[in-house]
Amino acid sequence: MAKSCEVCGKGYQKGHKISHAHNVSLKRWYPNLQRVRVQLSNGGTKRQWICTSCIQKGKITKRTA
Repeated sequence: MAKSCEVCGKGYQKGHKISHAHNVSLKRWYPNLQRVRVQLSNGGTKRQWICTSCIQKGKITKRTA
């Protein structure tokens, strides 16, 4: 699975997971990526990994059936 959005390039963020006993370990937060059929400008379609914020903002044109 792709780990970054193919439109905006949004990828994972990293930080620390801190337990109640204050044990620190590394953690990654991944964006909500969806596999979407995108309408290309030449009339074709392509499947891409797109984050849900780009889908909601309308940065891509989804292929209609």
